[in-house]
Amino acid sequence: MFDAVVYSDRRKRLKNEMKSGIALFLGNQEASYNYPANTYHFRQDSNFLYFFGIDLYNLVGVMDIDQDKDYIFGNDVDIEDIIWMGPQPSIAYQAQQVGVSHTANLAELNSFISQVQKEGRSIQIVPTYRGEQVIQLADLLNVSHKEVKNYVSEDLIKAIVKLREIKDEYEIAEIEKAVDIAYDMHTTSMRMAYPGRVEREIAGTIEGISLAQGGPVSFPIILSVHGETLHNHGHANVLEEGRMMVTDAGAETVMHYSSDITRTVPVGGKFNERQKGIYQAVLDANVKAIEAIKPGIKYRDIHFLAAGVLVDGLKKVGLMKGDTAAAVQAEAHTLFMPHGLGHQMGFDVHDMEGLGENYVGYDENTKRATTFGTAYLRMGKELKPGIVLTVEPGCYFIPALIDEWKAENKHAEFINYDLLETYKDFGGIRIEDDILVTQTGNRVLGKPIPKTIEEIEATMANKL
Repeated sequence: MFDAVVYSDRRKRLKNEMKSGIALFLGNQEASYNYPANTYHFRQDSNFLYFFGIDLYNLVGVMDIDQDKDYIFGNDVDIEDIIWMGPQPSIAYQAQQVGVSHTANLAELNSFISQVQKEGRSIQIVPTYRGEQVIQLADLLNVSHKEVKNYVSEDLIKAIVKLREIKDEYEIAEIEKAVDIAYDMHTTSMRMAYPGRVEREIAGTIEGISLAQGGPVSFPIILSVHGETLHNHGHANVLEEGRMMVTDAGAETVMHYSSDITRTVPVGGKFNERQKGIYQAVLDANVKAIEAIKPGIKYRDIHFLAAGVLVDGLKKVGLMKGDTAAAVQAEAHTLFMPHGLGHQMGFDVHDMEGLGENYVGYDENTKRATTFGTAYLRMGKELKPGIVLTVEPGCYFIPALIDEWKAENKHAEFINYDLLETYKDFGGIRIEDDILVTQTGNRVLGKPIPKTIEEIEATMANKL
C-alpha cells in the first residue's frame, strides 16, 4: 500500500466534496466457484482500495462527514484462521497503516448504522455490482434488497469520479509497471503467433507472465484470429498462415493498478499486402489520435478525428469512397469501427465504470450519443491533466453486419460493397495504448510496445 498520508488525504478531499452524513464503503467478500472453501482469487473493491487501502476481505469503511472521522469495521483472525493462513496483523494495526484510528468488530456495524439512522443523518453508498453486497446492505440498512438502490448517492459518485480520475505520481508509476508487464505479455504473444499453434497456448503463456510479475490479468484475455468479434474470449482456434491475430491483454500490479494494451499481428510473422493496407489505416488512426490528446479537448472530438483517419486509410485500399468528413458525419465508418476510441484507466481496466459509465465518461457539458457505434464511446468529455485513458481504434469485418448494411444499401455513397465482400474472411485489427494527459499534451505510458509493421515483423522474427 501507499503511505498512510495518501489515504488520509484522499478521504479528507472526499469529505470536503460532500455536505453531510456518512459515506459507506463495502469491501468485497470472498466468492466461491464450486464449493464454499474453494474461492476465486480475491479482488478488493476498487473504491475501498482507493480510500482505505487494505487488501483484505470482509471489511467495511465508513467516513463520517459531519464529525470528520473515519472507521474500519472488520474481524481479527481466530485460531482456526491462523491454522490455515498463518498469523495475521490485527485490523487495528492495518487501519493505522492507512491513517484510520477508529476500528471495531464487524458485528458492531449494525448498531453504528442504526444510531446514524436514529439521528436522521443520511447514509450514502455507491452502486453495487455483487449480489452479496446487496444482501449485506439490506441487512445493515434494515430495508428490503429492492430498496438498497435508494441509498445510492449521485453526489458521492460525482465526488469519487472527480478525485479518482486525476492520477497522482504514485498511481501513474503503478500503471506504468502494469504496462511494462504488458510489454512482456505482448512481445511474447507476437513471437508465438505461428501456424499450428492453438490460441490457448499463447493466452495461457501470457497470463502466466502477468501472474509471475505482479498479479492476475486485468481482464480475461482476448486473443483470437477472429478479431472481428470485439471481445472474443474463445481460444480454441489453430493459427493458420494468412490470418491476423488480435491480442487484447493487460496486467494488474501487486497494488491492483491495470494496463490495457492491444496488438494485432500476422500469423507467421509477415504482413501480406492486403493486411498492410488495413493495418496501416488503423495504426495511422492510433498515432494521430494520440498526437491530438491534450487538456481542454473533448475525447469525443478525438474519436471522430481517428474515425476520419481510418476512413482515409480505407479509401486508399478502395473500401470506402467519397468525402471523408461527410462519411464521418454520416457515421459510415461505424461499419468498420462499431465502438468508441477508448476509456479511462486506473484501478479498473475500465476505470470507475462500476459507478456508471455516463458519470465517468460524460458530464453536464458532454452528453452521450444514441446512434449506432458512437453510443459505444465510453469516454467523451473534456480531458484534464492527470487522466489516463486508452486509445484503441480498430477495423473489423463482421460478416453479419456487412450483410445487413449491404441489404439496406446503407451509406452506399461511401462504402464499396463489391470489394468489401472479398474481405469478409479478414477478421479484425485493433491497436491500443495507454495514455496520460499531461499539462501540455500527453505521454504514452510504459516501455514502447512494437506496433509499426517493421517493428512487429522484427519482433516476430525472434520466434518462440
